[in-house]
Amino acid sequence: MEVTLLGTGAPAGLPRPDCPCAACATALGPDARAATALLVDGALLLDLTPGAAFAAARAGHSLGGVRQVLLSHPHDGPPVEVPAGLPQPVRVPDGRELTLLTGHRVRAVAMDAGGTGYAVTGPDGRRLLYLPPGGAPAGLETATAESYDMVLADVVGRPNALGRLRAVGSVGPTTDVLAVHLDHDVPPGGELRRRLAAAGARAVPDGTTLVVGAYEDVPDVPRRTLVLGGARSGKSVEAERRLESFPDVLYVATGGTRGGDTEWAVRVAAHRERRPGSWRTSETTDLVPVLAADGPPVLIDCLSLWLTDVMDEVGAWDDAEWAGGGEKALRERVRELTEAVRCARRTVVAVSNEVGSGIVPATASGRRYRDELGRLNAAFAAECEQVLLIVAGQAMVLRG
Repeated sequence: MEVTLLGTGAPAGLPRPDCPCAACATALGPDARAATALLVDGALLLDLTPGAAFAAARAGHSLGGVRQVLLSHPHDGPPVEVPAGLPQPVRVPDGRELTLLTGHRVRAVAMDAGGTGYAVTGPDGRRLLYLPPGGAPAGLETATAESYDMVLADVVGRPNALGRLRAVGSVGPTTDVLAVHLDHDVPPGGELRRRLAAAGARAVPDGTTLVVGAYEDVPDVPRRTLVLGGARSGKSVEAERRLESFPDVLYVATGGTRGGDTEWAVRVAAHRERRPGSWRTSETTDLVPVLAADGPPVLIDCLSLWLTDVMDEVGAWDDAEWAGGGEKALRERVRELTEAVRCARRTVVAVSNEVGSGIVPATASGRRYRDELGRLNAAFAAECEQVLLIVAGQAMVLRG
């Protein structure tokens, strides 16, 4: 089964007309995208968009052989003119299945938010799933027997849709996940590719033709990632974003509850509200058993608070205790942690503060903490496939 992506953008396209934002200003050449539409084996058209016939011609195809046109979502703009000879577009009721004379079978998939998804099985038995913008399949409580060969979805706008599909086995290690309905909420180019790679997905230019089930060299999701940044840099948001397309994430909060501290309670509440409801939370600084256990991906936020707790335990703030064995005890705890990271079999994303670029602390204990956090970050980063530094909300890739 062969799929040609006549467009890969949001309904308004990218760049949006008359939009002055930076993402639209840089959406040029291969990063410019028409509204998403798919041509399957020249016989099935999923979503009719303005200029679809010209887009097909530019890709070396014709719409003359199209036998069925299916709509997944209503367009906000003016009605789209149906090219001469093309069947009238229709939307299939949820759950209904069509069988085309060409041997394709199409099943309408119910969505949790407006629109209709389509599961297409080709004459060769290959299977693809196409989802409308902003939608995720509804009613995915039970595991499926077989994963799709290709999934085309709004990965940026609804990353948790992938999480739901992964939870029931509809998206597996060999599924080619393609981001469509791309809008201006993520800068195109390198930043878009980086975010999609973290979700195990990719984007292709308009006009690309793909063979469903053919091997594609999609970047593997890094098993271990360290996200560094200063205060309010966006490091926690970046770390959470890297796992929002996966189900059953374990969020390890190392800061504790700090009873009576209302400002801290507000911070904790803000973090909880951002996280998907399916994530579980564990408040602990005992990270070695967490890393040693098998299980879903784990997000540790953050290592700097873990270090504070360990330095409390070993008496690092007192010069005499530090010299009398505190330093040695801290080194051993860091070694145990980094060894656990090296041996971890589950996906790990950890957050830590980068404090070495600011002013020199006025106290000896403050300078000791700064130095030890720098050493911890370096040791942890050495065990990670990917290391990011977040500056003003922008991710700089240091490794990976």
